Amino acid sequence: MSSDDEREEKELDLTSPEVVTKYKSAAEIVNKALQRVISECKPKAKTVDVCEIGDSYIREQTGNMYKNVKKKIERGVAFPTSISVNNTVCHFSPLASDETVLEEGDIVKIDMGCHIDGFIAIVAHTHALQAGPITGRAADVIAAANTAAEVALRLVKPGKKNKDVTEAIQKVAAAYDCKIVEGVLSHQMKQFVIDANKVILSVSNPETRVDEAEFEENEVYAIDIVASTGEGKPKLLDEKQTTIYKRAVDKSYHLKMKASRFIFSEISQKFPLMPFTARALEEKRARLGLLECVNHELLQPYPVLHEKPGDFVAHIKFTVLLMPNGSDRITSHPLQELQPTKQVDDPEIKAWLALGTKTKKKGGGKKKKGKKGDKAEESTEAEPMDATNGAETQG
Repeated sequence: MSSDDEREEKELDLTSPEVVTKYKSAAEIVNKALQRVISECKPKAKTVDVCEIGDSYIREQTGNMYKNVKKKIERGVAFPTSISVNNTVCHFSPLASDETVLEEGDIVKIDMGCHIDGFIAIVAHTHALQAGPITGRAADVIAAANTAAEVALRLVKPGKKNKDVTEAIQKVAAAYDCKIVEGVLSHQMKQFVIDANKVILSVSNPETRVDEAEFEENEVYAIDIVASTGEGKPKLLDEKQTTIYKRAVDKSYHLKMKASRFIFSEISQKFPLMPFTARALEEKRARLGLLECVNHELLQPYPVLHEKPGDFVAHIKFTVLLMPNGSDRITSHPLQELQPTKQVDDPEIKAWLALGTKTKKKGGGKKKKGKKGDKAEESTEAEPMDATNGAETQG
C-alpha cells in the first residue's frame, strides 16, 4: 500500500504544474457552463431542461480534451447541475418527467461541478429572474452569502483553522440579519474525492462536530456558503425529490433485488466516484433499485432541502487552490446589482475583507513577519456589499 500512498501524494500535489493546469481547465469549463445555464434561466423554462444543458455542456467540453492520450483520462461532470429556487436550499435536479418551470422573480441557485482526471472545479451562484437591481431581503441574503464567501476566501489559508472560518461566516450573515444554513459543509478536495477529510462547518452546534483542522499549502477546497432570511434549519419534505447520489466506495452489501443489482452495476461502471443524477440511469428501474442501495448505505443521497415558504436562500460556492503565492479562487461569476437594506459597519468584518489573497514573497525576508499579505495586490481587497459593488471575478 505504501507505494500507492506515495504515488497518490505525488499526484495530488499542486506543486505539479500539470495538476494545476487540470484544475484550471476544469474551472474554465464550469465557469462557462454556469454562464450558459444563467442565460437559459428564463420564465417558463423547464428546470430539467436547464439542468441538462449544464451537464451536456460540461460533457461536451471535457470530451474534447485529452482525446489522443495513450492512457485514458476520466473527465466530465463532477456534480450534476442543480437548480434550486426560492426557499429550496439545494440539490434540485429533477427527472426527465418533471414539469417544474422557472417563473419571473424566482431566486435561482445553480450548483455544478466539472473534473478533468479527477481534479474537480465546483461552483454555485445565485441569480434572480428579474431586470434591474435586486432589492430588499433578497438583496440582503445574496450580499450575506457573497460577503461571507469573500471573507472565507481570505481566511482559508495556511496557518488558519477551520473553526476560524465557521465563526467568521456566521458573523457576516448576522450583519445582514440573515443566518448561515446548518448542515452545509465545505470540503477539502483531492483527486477523484469531492469530500476529503478536512471539513469546514457552516454552523457549529453540539450535534455536528468535525475534527479541528489547519489549512496547508497545496490543498484545494470547495468553499460552500448558503445563507437564509429564515431560521437556517432546512427540512427534507419529500424523499422522492432526491435524485443526486454518490457511491459509498467503502461499503459493500449483497443486494437482493434484481433491479437494484442492475442499477448498482450501471452506477459502478458509469459513476464509480463522482456524484450523479438518477436522470442519467435507466429511469424505469432506477427508483426501486436506488431505494435498496440507499437503505444499505451503498449510495449516499444528496437530499433536496427546504426552508419555510417565503424565506429567501442564497448559495455561493467556489473552488480555491492554496498555492505557494497565495489563494487562487478559480470558480466564480459576477453578481447582479444588489441594493441590500443593511450596511456592514463591523470593524472585524471590514478588516477581514481588507486582507489580501496573494502573498508576495519577493524581497528576501526584509518584511516584518506580521505584515505578510498587507502589501498584496490591491485588487484582492473586497468591500462589504452595501449597494452596487458586485463580486470580484476571476478566471
